[in-house]
Amino acid sequence: MRRFIALVLAAALLALLAPGANAADTYEINVILPLTGNIAFVGADELQSLKSLEAYVNRTGGIGGRPLSFVVADDQNDPKTSVQLVQNLVAKNVPVIIGPSSPQSCAAVAPLIQNGPVQYCLAQAGSSLPGSYQFWSNPYDPTFAVTYRYFRERGLHKIAYIVSTDGGGQDAERTILAGAALPENKDMQLVAREHFSPGDLSVAAQMARIKAADPDVLIAWATGTPAGTLLRGAHDAGLDFPTYTSAGNINPNFFKQYGPVLPTNLYFGTNPLYAGDALNVPATRSAIATMTAELAAAGAKPDMTGVAAWDPAMLVVTALRKLGPDASAAKLRDYLVSLRGYVGVNGPYDFRATPQRGLSVNSMVIVRWDPVHNTEVAVSKLGGEPLPAK
Repeated sequence: MRRFIALVLAAALLALLAPGANAADTYEINVILPLTGNIAFVGADELQSLKSLEAYVNRTGGIGGRPLSFVVADDQNDPKTSVQLVQNLVAKNVPVIIGPSSPQSCAAVAPLIQNGPVQYCLAQAGSSLPGSYQFWSNPYDPTFAVTYRYFRERGLHKIAYIVSTDGGGQDAERTILAGAALPENKDMQLVAREHFSPGDLSVAAQMARIKAADPDVLIAWATGTPAGTLLRGAHDAGLDFPTYTSAGNINPNFFKQYGPVLPTNLYFGTNPLYAGDALNVPATRSAIATMTAELAAAGAKPDMTGVAAWDPAMLVVTALRKLGPDASAAKLRDYLVSLRGYVGVNGPYDFRATPQRGLSVNSMVIVRWDPVHNTEVAVSKLGGEPLPAK
């Protein structure tokens, strides 16, 4: 994957330097991804997804007849770098930015885009005011409503959680508490509430307290290296409760790196790509088939992190094809906030019903990691209702 990234960046540079290259003929969409840093595996998958989508768009007419090019910058998953990159793009008056990929970086750049450009965050956690220029790629707010339903209907009611102390963790905690406060979850109990810093090397004290609380389920909410710290800490403490973590960890590199310390039952709330027979929306199946074919042509397979980039990019392309390549940030924003009826790999979108995300509880399915077969297995229907045990 590192070789792929290097080739992509080299090709982009050569295109800029090539004699006779005319940048005006190409419609550029600026992208900010973590190609290095502690979630580089996320950026690599998102880059692969975007380059495959770029090829698909150009083969099917481009944008107003102009070829599309994603111009990618590496923020190293560092909010300060994200801010610098966005400041430069705002100064250039670009109409749209895709990325960054972490909630911390998306929160850091939010004040810079209050009057545009449109910014499509690829992070799962986070939120924005309705009607703003900041959009999000996943149905995050319903995440724990779906999660609680799945565990509640399985008879698991005692929940412990551990989240980070940064902005992403604070937002996750807000959503965990909001899900627990829903009337249907009145019998769910939060028996332990723990926190850690993303840079911590050990969470032994927190895991000891969680173990003493004797939960039915542990929510260990983080992505990448911090998630590995949590799962290793739980393993070292002898915890083997059903464990729920960020879908951003559904990635072959994550499972390869942390496989020895993963709990027996590790769960994720994720998108229809993983729903299997539980997916009964033909248009969503068609969108997934298109994405899968395009990635296969590049020798890749879709996963959660790649999917996080596909629909946002397709939504932006759809808007530009409708409005024209000269569309302003304001016109793009107005188009997206009123959009309903579009169906992508994440299912049907309705931005009027779910501002800034467009997705509902029916865009989520609970899956369990199956280490024996090295795959994710759907254990719920869309919306969280448990499937019958096999």
